[in-house]
Amino acid sequence: MNQAEVDAGERDGLASSEREELAALRRENRRLGEDVEILKRATAFFAKETR
Repeated sequence: MNQAEVDAGERDGLASSEREELAALRRENRRLGEDVEILKRATAFFAKETR
């Protein structure tokens, strides 16, 4: 009942669509962080190879 009130604008809080967007953005952020970590490791590996 409370979430329906938030969605209707009767209460403060995150609407269902905002919650879904937030969850999707958090998943994407986690994936991008993992990508950055992989690239850091690859950079370190190739930097060590050229010495």
